[in-house]
Amino acid sequence: MYDGHDRYQNPLCKRYASDEMQQIFSDDLKFSTWRKLWIALAEGQRELGLGVTEEQIDEMKSHAGDINYNSAANFEQELRHDVMAHILAYGEQCPKAKPIIHLGATSCYVGDNTDIILQRRAIQKIKKLLINAISKLYDFAARHKNLPCLAYTHFQAAQPSTVGKRAALWIQDFLLDLEQLEFALKNLKLLGCRGTTGTAASFLSLFDGDHEKVKMLEEKIANKMGFKETFAVSGQTYSRKADYYILSVLSGIAQSCYKLSNDIRLMSHMKEADEPFEPGQVGSSAMAYKRNPMRSERIASIARHLIVNALNPALTASGQWLERTLDDSANRRIAIPEAFLAADAILSLVINIMGGLTVYPCVIKKHIDEELPFMATENILMYCVKKGGDRQTLHERIRLHSVEAANQIKQEGKENDLISRIIQDPAFGLSQDEISCLMNPEEFIGRAKEQTEEFLNTVGVIIDSNKDLLSDDTKIRV
Repeated sequence: MYDGHDRYQNPLCKRYASDEMQQIFSDDLKFSTWRKLWIALAEGQRELGLGVTEEQIDEMKSHAGDINYNSAANFEQELRHDVMAHILAYGEQCPKAKPIIHLGATSCYVGDNTDIILQRRAIQKIKKLLINAISKLYDFAARHKNLPCLAYTHFQAAQPSTVGKRAALWIQDFLLDLEQLEFALKNLKLLGCRGTTGTAASFLSLFDGDHEKVKMLEEKIANKMGFKETFAVSGQTYSRKADYYILSVLSGIAQSCYKLSNDIRLMSHMKEADEPFEPGQVGSSAMAYKRNPMRSERIASIARHLIVNALNPALTASGQWLERTLDDSANRRIAIPEAFLAADAILSLVINIMGGLTVYPCVIKKHIDEELPFMATENILMYCVKKGGDRQTLHERIRLHSVEAANQIKQEGKENDLISRIIQDPAFGLSQDEISCLMNPEEFIGRAKEQTEEFLNTVGVIIDSNKDLLSDDTKIRV
């Protein structure tokens, strides 16, 4: 049995993307959809009075799924035209229907309409993954909404927040992606049956100049293929900007996944969190003790590919000539499936990571304790002034103690002893109990907990409205 080890295979298929997403862009689904479109065309033409028989349609339906690939390949080798090759291959299986297969249509009738149909199916799969990723993040944020953590700006210690609030930031990005995805999904349209330059001239000829029947044929085809609308106008192809908008949604998802994965990598570096790590998993071939965040790194790696790939449809859309050109075809065969395969892979990884991300509260507290003395000085100053202290004098004393403590940390590698210095300074007159109250991390997190709770209420409604998409069947391959 051929194993493919003697030639290149796309890693998105071999290692990363799900079987379901690969099946969506498989030859079987593509070419069986071509045949369903030819059947819908023939049915519509029969219903509107053309000489297409039920026997011909039944014959076409009987071979809609059993693609004779060898015949198609032989025809394409000779003709250098994939659509014509499949028309002839279909005709071999359907000799009675052969004269009416593809009647009045051009290649883009099956090519473009199939592309839209497959993209709709693929984006529905992406929506399912996105909802499940949001659900995992929701659970994580709810569990850790009260857990104070040191928050950063410029990756420099700033003010405390909570781990749950940080996760809420990740969720918000994914909700923005969900909005864009649902808009794109709602507005997907079929090309319809437009003919060579989009004028439907061939169909108008078939119906002896009856414009209404031409319009009705297009409506019938759209309805049979599960669409409400077709593009109002087109050349031979639908506007390639439609592909750009779909891949822009996927790029947005990649950006959100990339941001989340980078944050987890930073937290892993600080030993505040670990992504899932199986008992037999190896972190490094050289350093046996290591637990590299390889799944988060893989997200970043594949996300970059997807973000860059989203440039392809932009260049394709801008480079179309007049009513159509063929320099889009080879690019789209690669760019569109790979974008969906990549989005499938990274969202599956997000679901996997967030379903098993381990947080280490003791390490998180240690990092807060290292920085909190500096952050607490404003509260200490205000408290002591309320007790009758001189604000200017105390401010200067804090400045001097802070400089000395910082020098000791940076130059001598010692612990932060700022609070000890303040307690020992009679100018402040503070007891250990008073300092302990002033140093409670929860006093420094502002509305982080409340913001997270309020936000999760909204997120919960969205998850509940999509509960039919929730499942535990998401797997990663390596």
